[in-house]
Amino acid sequence: MTEIDWDAENILKINNDIDSFSSSDIDESKIDFLRNKIEPWLTAIFQSEHFSLLTGTGLTAALAFLAEVPSQGMGRIDFDCNKDNIKEWSEKSAVELGRGNANIEDDFRCALELLHGLKILKHADAAILEKEVNTKLSLFIRNVIKTEREFVNSTKFSEVLGILKSFLISFSSRTATRERTNIFTTNYDRFIEIGLDSAGILTIDRFIGKIKPIFRTTKLELDYHYNPPGIRGEPRYVEGVIRFTKLHGSIDWKFESNTISKIPLEFGVKEDTPLIPENPKDFSVIYPNSSKGIDTAYFPYSELFRDFSSAVCRPNSVIITYGYGFGDSHINRVIGDMLTLPSTHLVIISYDTASGRIKKFYDSVNPAQVTLIVGNHIGSIEPLVKNYLPKAAIDRIQERFVKNLEKRGITNQKNPVDSGDSQDK
Repeated sequence: MTEIDWDAENILKINNDIDSFSSSDIDESKIDFLRNKIEPWLTAIFQSEHFSLLTGTGLTAALAFLAEVPSQGMGRIDFDCNKDNIKEWSEKSAVELGRGNANIEDDFRCALELLHGLKILKHADAAILEKEVNTKLSLFIRNVIKTEREFVNSTKFSEVLGILKSFLISFSSRTATRERTNIFTTNYDRFIEIGLDSAGILTIDRFIGKIKPIFRTTKLELDYHYNPPGIRGEPRYVEGVIRFTKLHGSIDWKFESNTISKIPLEFGVKEDTPLIPENPKDFSVIYPNSSKGIDTAYFPYSELFRDFSSAVCRPNSVIITYGYGFGDSHINRVIGDMLTLPSTHLVIISYDTASGRIKKFYDSVNPAQVTLIVGNHIGSIEPLVKNYLPKAAIDRIQERFVKNLEKRGITNQKNPVDSGDSQDK
């Protein structure tokens, strides 16, 4: 098999067929060539028995870039208290956990670990560091909220929201005979939620209630069904329903009375909202990346990661990652466990190679079970949605139209159903 050129601007690997190319080579003929390779393959992938999407910060960054607004990045953060110790431990642990360069999550994690130790020792720096952690965490949360507000106020909001909706509809439009799509995200923001709501996609998660949704510790296998009028038999699945899990928590989740609830934080609210307290360390349900997986042993992360592992570690399961940089060792372990089953498959869609982490993970698993769609063209959300993702599987009018043409002996070569663009095959 041809070796992968990991330095190429775009890398496409389907089965053993590898194509590396520069974005400067992209024209209409190249797009048609790529579409004829990518879209039919993804159409088959999307109809796998068990199907999941995992998104990371790359999704938010892509949407913010298109909307021409700054996003809350994953750069470093400096603490004044024990600055050198936190920075040194962050960088060391990031290397040990396979992430490479440390980021803001590593800094927060190490600061919290140090804080716990200082409290045990009853050290005078404990109060100082705790105050600083609260200040930095509050700023981080408010910057995420600021990105949401600037996105809503962007002149390109409707256009970019349309791209996000098309992206999510492609993944949610499963035929009724298939299990619901599972959407997992490591993001704290609500970009996926606003996209799902705008597209009219119903979500099933662990929260119950409307006025004050409460996190339920037991996962109930509930779904949306309907009874067709005049037809007896078992109820049918409602179309456009997904299961949704935020693996690292969310800026609108909070600990309260030994449980977790959602606060009524509107998407696009000003970042100085009083709904976010000045001391969010013991309030907010957002958690940095793992340190040897210990976070997955505590509530609610044990429940969330149990949902992830039980959804993907099954025969005939497929997971597609978009904008996920393989920087979370606990998630990587679950995906690696999934790929020990020969009937499973992983599709990596990314704008870049995530500082070499994608290559590192790829080299650790069976390459025959991995599809790569990586690059600043094929991995960019706008051309991906417009050219390469399968269209919705529930366009029944289009199907009937094609069948009527076939009855009359008329062919329509540009029709998406005839050309293989529909998932419902």
